[in-house]
Amino acid sequence: MSKKWCSMTPKHFFIGGAQRSGTTYAYHVCADHPEIEMAHPVKPEPKFFMNDELVAKGLDYYRQTYFGQKSNARIYGEKSTSYIEIERAAQHVAAHLPDAKFVFVLRHPVDRAISNYWFSVKHGVETMSIADAMHQEATRLNDYDASKISVSPFAYLQRGRYMEYLDVYLRYFPRTQIHVLIYEQMVTQLAPVQELYRFLGVADTFDPPSRHEKINANEVRPADPIPSELQAFMTHHFATSNRALAQWLGRDIPEWGVTR
Repeated sequence: MSKKWCSMTPKHFFIGGAQRSGTTYAYHVCADHPEIEMAHPVKPEPKFFMNDELVAKGLDYYRQTYFGQKSNARIYGEKSTSYIEIERAAQHVAAHLPDAKFVFVLRHPVDRAISNYWFSVKHGVETMSIADAMHQEATRLNDYDASKISVSPFAYLQRGRYMEYLDVYLRYFPRTQIHVLIYEQMVTQLAPVQELYRFLGVADTFDPPSRHEKINANEVRPADPIPSELQAFMTHHFATSNRALAQWLGRDIPEWGVTR
C-alpha cells in the first residue's frame, strides 16, 4: 500500500508537454525565478507520476529527491514532457496533489511534428524519409521499445492534436489549474512569461535571463523546407484540432494562422 500523501507548502506545478515545443525553455525561465524551484536535474526528466512504484514512495521521497535547493521557494515545479500523453500521470497527480497546476507549451503542430521527426532521426530511431514517416504513422505508432522510450517516437501527427490531450487533463483538473503557453509567443515576448508567473502565484515583474537564450535546439535538422504537398497534407490534418484549441482558449492564434 502506498504511503499517505500530505498537503504541504510549497505548492506544486508541472510543465507537462508538448514534446519539442519549448518545454526546456519554459523550465529555465521558471528555474531563473527566485520564488520557483524546479526539479533537478532537468535531464533525465523525473517522470515521477508515470511510475507507480515511485508514486508509492510518497511525497516526502519526491520532494527530498528532486527539490530542496531553494529555501525561499514558494512553488515547486517538475518538467516531464510525456505527462501530456499519459492519463495515468494525471490520475496520480489528481489523487495526491489535487491543487497542482499544469503548464502545457504548444507549438505550431506542423513545425512541432517536423522537429519531432528530426529529433527521432538524431537519436537513431527513425530511418524513414519525413514524407513516409508522416504518411505511415498510423501503422507504426507502437513499433518501439517501451522499456527504453516512454512514449512513441513516431507520433508526429497524433502528438500535435493538442485538444485531445487537454481534454484528458480537464477530466481531472479544473480549467483554472491549466495554463497554455503558445511557444511562438513565449520565445519572442516577455508578456507570456510574466503571465505564466502570475498563474503560478509568484512575482510577475521578473525578466528571466534565460528568456534571451536558445535552449535545446536540434542542430541535426536541415534548413531546407519540406515539400509543399507534405506541408499541405499536415496543415489539413491539424486544421480542426487547431480551431478547437483556439475556441477553448477563447482567442485566435495568429502565429499559427488560426482563428476561432
